[in-house]
Amino acid sequence: MNVLILGSGGREHAFAWKIAQSSSCNKLFIAPGNAGTEKVGTNINISVNDFESIKEFVISEKIELVLVGPEGPLVNGIYDFFQEDEQLKNISLIGPSKQGAQLEGSKKFAKEFMIRHDIPTAKYQAFTKESLEEGYGFLESLEAPYVLKADGLASGKGVLILDKIEDAKNELKAMLADSKFGEASSTVVIEEFLKGIELSVFVLTDGESYKILPSAKDYKRIGEGDTGLNTGGMGAISPVPFADRFYIEKVEREIIKPTIEGLKKDNITYKGFVFIGLINVKGQPKVIEYNVRMGDPETEVVIPRITSDFLNLLKGINDGTFSEKDLEITDEVAATVMLVSGGYPQTYENGKEISGIE
Repeated sequence: MNVLILGSGGREHAFAWKIAQSSSCNKLFIAPGNAGTEKVGTNINISVNDFESIKEFVISEKIELVLVGPEGPLVNGIYDFFQEDEQLKNISLIGPSKQGAQLEGSKKFAKEFMIRHDIPTAKYQAFTKESLEEGYGFLESLEAPYVLKADGLASGKGVLILDKIEDAKNELKAMLADSKFGEASSTVVIEEFLKGIELSVFVLTDGESYKILPSAKDYKRIGEGDTGLNTGGMGAISPVPFADRFYIEKVEREIIKPTIEGLKKDNITYKGFVFIGLINVKGQPKVIEYNVRMGDPETEVVIPRITSDFLNLLKGINDGTFSEKDLEITDEVAATVMLVSGGYPQTYENGKEISGIE
């Protein structure tokens, strides 16, 4: 089987490393890839959002399965692009439809989905520029700290947590009236703050059945001892120490099953990963957010714990055999640590050569 992975991060390297081990894998390509993926497959200089170039490559190289790493192409409708094209519609693309990708692409859409399907989450309201004054009123009804979320994708910067009510009001105005995050903050979701420990649960689904992948927890702060600015993730571990079998069963019962059933009830086509960002509040799991792809750096600790043939599992999503496939997970612990350029996550240089790892 010829496989194309879209993306350029550590997540895509983990996918490529695992898929390359499968006896079913013939040719493996990564677009655009990175120095790590180059060691296990062939990097192709194509942007993840250049659908026409992806189409040409998929046809010319007889690609049978496309695995989408980042959220951008999914929110931009790459699944629909494949389904609506006569030459592509029979190729297996792992990822949700454009509508399904709104679970990540719109915070408001995701919260409405959770409320509609009785999935535990923080109480919230959504506001636009026209309802700014009402937003101020809702903030006053909450206790500090205050959580503001840009509705759309904002490169991981669209969530603000503020201790003072005046700061929260000023930021709400900046987001809505002054377009702080552009179109992404034309709507802002204000949530109650939930205190607890965060973790991530990952599910792979063919739209009917699902399999629960290993849990993980990432560490977002730049400094030692969980201090400093938030980043995309400075490291991760799997499994999560407190997320034992009984806890995951509770998550499955209260969150995973209602999510998969909700997608079916809403007639949303979804064949891919559901990344559920949770917070453990005194033993009760609540959903902070959905992502429609695997996380980075979490993938780097989730994938190595899967001991069964991962490509075989992915193949089952579109050939009707997914529910019959085995998912074997080792009890061993995985950890990953990020190496970043000085100045990150603020002003920094990229493209620096990594040395000393020979």
